[in-house]
Amino acid sequence: MAAWKQILIAAVVLVIATAAWVRFFPGAPEILERWGIDWAVASTPRTDDARNAAQAGSAPRQATVVAAPVTSATVNDRLQAIGTGRAKATVSVNPYTAGRLVEFDVASGARIKAGQVIARLDSETEEIALERAKAQRDDAKAKVDRIRALRSSNAATAVQLTDAELELRNAELSVHDAQVALDRRSVTSPISGVVGILPIEAGNYVTTQTSIATVDDRSSILVDFWVPERFASSIRIGSTLTATPTANPRNSYEGTVTAIDNRIDDKSRTLWVQATIANPADSLRAGMSFQIVMKFPGDTYPAVSPLAVQWGGDGAFVWAVEDGKARRVPVRIIQRNTETVLVDAEIDSGDIVVTEGVQSVRDGGDVMVARTGAARPAGTPAGS
Repeated sequence: MAAWKQILIAAVVLVIATAAWVRFFPGAPEILERWGIDWAVASTPRTDDARNAAQAGSAPRQATVVAAPVTSATVNDRLQAIGTGRAKATVSVNPYTAGRLVEFDVASGARIKAGQVIARLDSETEEIALERAKAQRDDAKAKVDRIRALRSSNAATAVQLTDAELELRNAELSVHDAQVALDRRSVTSPISGVVGILPIEAGNYVTTQTSIATVDDRSSILVDFWVPERFASSIRIGSTLTATPTANPRNSYEGTVTAIDNRIDDKSRTLWVQATIANPADSLRAGMSFQIVMKFPGDTYPAVSPLAVQWGGDGAFVWAVEDGKARRVPVRIIQRNTETVLVDAEIDSGDIVVTEGVQSVRDGGDVMVARTGAARPAGTPAGS
């Protein structure tokens, strides 16, 4: 095919595409006017109303539209998350030294106090060492008493008395050391709480790495949960929340935020938060899952019908009706819901926006509202 024919075909296709864009794209006339191409606007086909008006020698009549009032809705006002509970304090009790486990002084599920003996190891060697240390202490004390008596009659020197007192002090420390070694043959709980299932039986040989028992302080339950980063600035220490056990949704508990992590996790984009729930009835257990609900003031935005949102060359906009005139209002979409679209725009709740008949509306043109649609409930979208 000759080059001039290819150029001619390309020019024809371009002209047809341009004419179709001017004819069918809603924002084309406005864009061409901003570019200063008035001839293209004049060449676009007129609507029947405009043609009739031109033939009658008068201005185009009012555009007839259907409109609806603007409502309002709140976002980021409610947080829902799943949390995992754990005991206020949990301790795995290990013996200080190795030895044969002789007996348990508690049973699984028993409530114990801090310092209470849980189990005992064989302690014959430590008992003998304690008695020997006590005998040496008593001998050293008697020696000091004798030297003091001799010292009063100048039969002993001050150096002899000092050496005897030092020997007595060392003997008392030996007694204390032997007593500590004997006491450590009794395994005690460092916290108050409930004893879990005992993992071993009496008679087993244990070391310092052997767990004798696990003790949980369930006076309160700590719940760990993770929240989206958009709520990071809204959560504070002391903020209240409601925790509902997943396994028993009929019961709910009030709690407070007691700890907040100092950074956002860069993989999940969530913030680690910890809450405390009182457990006076001991009905909650570590490891339970909870449905966490928190409420915030949130952000309120105008809500319009999805039909009211139009798109032009410069983005989204709506047609607001003020005193019978149409006003083009640029909008920024915040959130799309089933029945409404939340927008950031210079409109208020109660304002009227066009939902049907937008194709005949022009900025500043006369508008006649044939029917005002009922305001759809905006609701309060969940924030999580």
